[in-house]
Amino acid sequence: MAASRLPPVTLTLKQFIRRQQVLLLYRRILQAIRQVPNDCDRKYLKDWAREEFKRNKSATEEDTIRMMITQGNMQLKELEKTLALAKS
Repeated sequence: MAASRLPPVTLTLKQFIRRQQVLLLYRRILQAIRQVPNDCDRKYLKDWAREEFKRNKSATEEDTIRMMITQGNMQLKELEKTLALAKS
């Protein structure tokens, strides 16, 4: 039997919404990384993103999670700007 992706406990609505925000951020970061032209850089960034999300997986404090989401969105915007500049 395959392991479930669902959390072991029931989430509150606030926790569910935060979880969805984190998953959306992760997907958006991976989509942006796919646009990186260099294979080595792409692999490095993908490994970095994966490790950052794994490292912070156990965070439970609401303010900490909000701060990390904000930082992740800022880093995503920087990556997107850099990719846009590289294309022009």
